[in-house]
Amino acid sequence: MRRFLLVYCPVFILLTSCSPEKDQHSDNYAYLQQEIDSLYASSPESVGMLVHIEYPQKNMSWTGVAGISNKATNAPLLTDQPFLIASNTKTYVAAAIIRLAEQGKLDVDASVSQFLSDSTKALMSMHAYDLEGLKVKHLLSHTSGINDYVDASYFEKQLQENPNYKWTREEQIELAIGQMDKVDEPGGQYKYSDTNYLLLSEIIEQQSGMVFYEAINKLLAFEENGLENTWFEGLEPAPGDLPALAHQYIESWGLDAYDLNKSFDLYGGGGLATTVEDLAVFTYKLFNNQLFDQPESSNLLLSKVKTDKEANDDYRFGIFVSEIKGEICYMHGGFWGTMVFYFPERDLCLSVAVLNQDTAYLRKTIAQLMHKELFNTEL
Repeated sequence: MRRFLLVYCPVFILLTSCSPEKDQHSDNYAYLQQEIDSLYASSPESVGMLVHIEYPQKNMSWTGVAGISNKATNAPLLTDQPFLIASNTKTYVAAAIIRLAEQGKLDVDASVSQFLSDSTKALMSMHAYDLEGLKVKHLLSHTSGINDYVDASYFEKQLQENPNYKWTREEQIELAIGQMDKVDEPGGQYKYSDTNYLLLSEIIEQQSGMVFYEAINKLLAFEENGLENTWFEGLEPAPGDLPALAHQYIESWGLDAYDLNKSFDLYGGGGLATTVEDLAVFTYKLFNNQLFDQPESSNLLLSKVKTDKEANDDYRFGIFVSEIKGEICYMHGGFWGTMVFYFPERDLCLSVAVLNQDTAYLRKTIAQLMHKELFNTEL
């Protein structure tokens, strides 16, 4: 089960030569669509693929799609087709926490004992968690030492035997803290854990006075920032003018995301549905400090929390940092085949979705192809 629940792909390699860039307006980006069509033709098992490029310096905001949105009907995939983004949600949660910090309602260096609910603090105390040593920054960076409820055998069994089971956030937190061993003490090591972000969603509620999904919408000003096609599926109504959610598959399991109760991944570790354009626009605005009040807030996302044991992944606050041939890239992925990349040196954001999770590796290929076509680089 766990091998399917990876939420990011390995750092991919792009050869970034210094060739002249193409005219961003040539052929109305037909050359980009041709690459997507060609890749889909060679990989029809992907079901469908979407990509959006947000590149304001070149006055470029382009979406390309190929394939279908529903295997049962063969309905064509649309450029504004929404989909579940799973762990890409973590970046939104981290941004909301930073907005609360801007408002003086929390400090990322403060102990979580100031911000969690009484019931969660009692649970953690019962199982010998160091509530004073555990800081908000440890949750944001997956250095808390708290295990991941997704790794529990009970969770896997329920998904397989009772896919329509309706989970609660409290139940998932109890599963990780009450029934699983600690990974380490706070700051001991990096361990990616959805539980960290469930706890952050609780902190958002405690400090905002609103349910977390409404608070995230308000804190990040979705409507004002043009993110009207982004919502928590199962907790909020979908925008009325959008197509239905795309079907997202794990074909090796014979599984359609429609078959699963969305509560299995809903409370901050995942949960958002959006379009490929909204995902790119959000990420672009995030790293251009358009979602915050203070100019230094975007940099706070990139805070590095030191750990006793060295980590293979460079995870900051809701974002991975990678280096691609000397070019820094901020990125995050989601279980259902989504991924977003922001290249700060180019000020370009690229988001990708592939509808068959078995072919999620194609996210890397799509990003490589787009980079090659835009910048005349090699695969």
